[in-house]
Amino acid sequence: MKQNITISLDKEVIRRSKILAARRETSISKLLADSLASIVDKEDFYEAAKRNGLHTLKKGFRLGGVRRWKREDLYEG
Repeated sequence: MKQNITISLDKEVIRRSKILAARRETSISKLLADSLASIVDKEDFYEAAKRNGLHTLKKGFRLGGVRRWKREDLYEG
């Protein structure tokens, strides 16, 4: 469902936006909607990647190899 919003922009920004929209054969509304959708999608992707990264860090990495020492061996005085 689409819904209208009202924003306030500088007159020069509006003028230049009209020119850009005309060059792209679209409307200012479509330019803004596409830009906002892109920002929201990038933010969602970032948050998902962040959650995945934090989960991986908590889980840890198994890099292979065999530990042949005991912790106590490292701290012998």
